Amino acid sequence: MRVLVLGAGAIGGYFGGRLLQAGRDVTFLVRSRRAAELHAAGLVIKSPHGDLVLRQPPTLLAENIREPFDLILLSCKAYDLATAIDAVAAAVGPGTVILPLLNGMRHLDALDERFGKSKVIGGLCVIAATLDAQHAVVHLNDTHTLTFGARDGAQSDALRAIAETLGNAGFDARQSGEILQEMWEKWVLLATLAGATCLMRASIGDIMAAPGGEALVLGLLEQCRRIAAATGYAPRPAFLERARAALTMKNSPLTASMLRDTEANAPVEADHVLGDLLRREQALESEARALSPLAIAYAHLKAYEIRRARTLEAARHARG
Repeated sequence: MRVLVLGAGAIGGYFGGRLLQAGRDVTFLVRSRRAAELHAAGLVIKSPHGDLVLRQPPTLLAENIREPFDLILLSCKAYDLATAIDAVAAAVGPGTVILPLLNGMRHLDALDERFGKSKVIGGLCVIAATLDAQHAVVHLNDTHTLTFGARDGAQSDALRAIAETLGNAGFDARQSGEILQEMWEKWVLLATLAGATCLMRASIGDIMAAPGGEALVLGLLEQCRRIAAATGYAPRPAFLERARAALTMKNSPLTASMLRDTEANAPVEADHVLGDLLRREQALESEARALSPLAIAYAHLKAYEIRRARTLEAARHARG
């Protein structure tokens, strides 16, 4: 399969780089600045599973797309989704499959509207990775899993081809017959983790050491669980057991990447991860829960976004 990876950041760079290392036909769709970086320094990956330098990996600018690709790996942040959709549009042909790795569920609606539901499968990844100051991809732990599947659970020739392309490529690739269930469960866990650690500006271990910290985290988890269940995707008991254990572990350094983004004064996915859950809850329940833990955490992140936008605008005016 001809694979187009949108971006060469932490997620796209890692999985795309491993695919390229394994001999797959991979091209990175990037902006001109990132293309120049990759041309000069290569795609650098630092990982417990082995470091890697890919010299001059294949890159492509959106305006230079001339033919469709078989598989598009969409690894952008939610706040860049509209731009990403426009960027990959010329690469989508009659047989193209789009595999998004975004958190939450709202991106599926946007992709379906633009390209049609038949072209968009479900997907998620579990990996802790970031870009360092030199724009190398730094893999922070041992986990590097990419899960995909048809949203109706059906098998197809296209999915078999994707499984063959992603398999044995230096990371854990898995096809799921219940991909929407797994996406919802990841969303429940992520929203709880992001809501708690961003609201408290602390790791799980520090929150557990604070008076009322465990009750706050478990309250968030229960609210997110209830929303998922009301939507038809009740988290399974084994998942909830693992989630409670991870989210209440004493001395745990665990934080959400959204907290790291906040501390770096970077954009955050508040609307996609927390806000969309709240909108679904409000659509399901006649009485809004204005002071729920999730609503408070969302308001906290929106206040951060408002302050950040105001500060950036003031800096632009100051520069003239």
